[in-house]
Amino acid sequence: LQFFLSIGNKLRNNYNIRMRNMSEHSMCDTRRVMRSKLVLAVLLLNIKSTISYVLNPSASSTISTSVENRKDRKNERLPLAIELKKEKRNKDTTKLGTLKVPSVGTGTISWSSDKITTLENLELQSLVSTAYNSEAVFFDTAERYGSHLKTAFGFGYGETEKLTSKLLSVSRDLEQHTKKKNPSFFQSTEQLPPVVATKFTPTPWRTDSGSVIRACEESRKRLGVDSIDLYQLHMPDIVQPAARILGDKWGKRKDEIYWDGLAECYHRGIVKNVGVCNYGPTLLTECQEALAKRNVPLASNQIAYSLIGRHNGAQETLDKCNELGIKAIASFPFAMGLLTGKYSSEIMAGDGQLIENEEMYTSLTSSRKTKLESKDLNKYMSGDGIDIPEGGITPLLRVIKTIAHRRKKTVAQVALNYIICKGAIPIPGARTASQVRDNIGAMGWRLSSNEVTMLEKEADKLGFGFEGAGFKRTSEKFVGYGVEKWTLD
Repeated sequence: LQFFLSIGNKLRNNYNIRMRNMSEHSMCDTRRVMRSKLVLAVLLLNIKSTISYVLNPSASSTISTSVENRKDRKNERLPLAIELKKEKRNKDTTKLGTLKVPSVGTGTISWSSDKITTLENLELQSLVSTAYNSEAVFFDTAERYGSHLKTAFGFGYGETEKLTSKLLSVSRDLEQHTKKKNPSFFQSTEQLPPVVATKFTPTPWRTDSGSVIRACEESRKRLGVDSIDLYQLHMPDIVQPAARILGDKWGKRKDEIYWDGLAECYHRGIVKNVGVCNYGPTLLTECQEALAKRNVPLASNQIAYSLIGRHNGAQETLDKCNELGIKAIASFPFAMGLLTGKYSSEIMAGDGQLIENEEMYTSLTSSRKTKLESKDLNKYMSGDGIDIPEGGITPLLRVIKTIAHRRKKTVAQVALNYIICKGAIPIPGARTASQVRDNIGAMGWRLSSNEVTMLEKEADKLGFGFEGAGFKRTSEKFVGYGVEKWTLD
């Protein structure tokens, strides 16, 4: 312990010195400081775990790499010093098809391994364990998700699915170990089961319904389940390179073919529920009717939706979902962080990138915005006097902060609760356990109808809506040969 503490104090002093140097030298040493902070955090976590074990080994709920040699996974190890803590159990749930899920989910689009060759991430493991122990596991992933360059270019299919499966597997092992060592740790035997949704990506070379079935089987294996909880089409069939080059007559949409594939997956029992993403009212109605002919219910439709993202057909689509009994899932619920209250145009990194007020640095360097994203977000935040009025979204944030202060909630929790009140499930992205805890705090209460009206009126006064930032757009995707768009009509 003395050895650990001496090194910890030295690292802490180094970190503080570097933080002071950063303020003197325009924050030019951010990466080394972030690495020092991560090493310090892991070291202190292990010190805490060691002290807990020395003081009371029988009651410790910490599992290290030497806890157990699992026969069924001889080549895997539990992450170092992941601790299973008592968390407040979430009781705020909603129905999604045949599933019972928490009213707030978690998006995994930014999840990736710390290492190139193996699937490991200590920070994400802490996040998953927190959500798991809080009965707040509704993870939305996709076969194309992952932040490594190879995934962006289509060579990393399934990496985030496999990572999600592994992180959940470790959380289950932690739970089982804790139950054996301390049966009273869990007060209730009834627990909301984890739910994982994934997606099929339409591409020009996936030309028949069998391609959906084959992709579904691969996703099922990567997730390590017999049947996928929710299987979704990632977007309408908009990737049409032939039509872009030769004209519209050469492009043939395959949406109905993919619907047949979803229905076959459902009847084979390899999925429990099926859904779509980025469908407007017209296509949504057509899809529901087509699936109904094969006795398959359409469970969900995922769209970009937030307090400043109700334009371009988003609100009309949400209303149609509620009318048809299809659960809406809201991506971009924070408008890429603008509605969390953490971004400020007054606090910039040395290279002109936006950073977060409350958490200037995280151990996931991928959390930093690109220069192009920062430029767009800064325009939304402060306005440019051309496309966006001076002041940007500041007037709306003031109203949100007023409500948050009155209710003793965070700005982010108010933004999420607004979406819940509109009948949708927000799926904010998260990279840390503290972010998940904050998201969980959006459940268990509701804004009043007057507060909802107040927020919408203030948002409407802005005179603009959120379209995305950089290459991350709410209604279009970069698909290699260019940008393809969809409309919610």
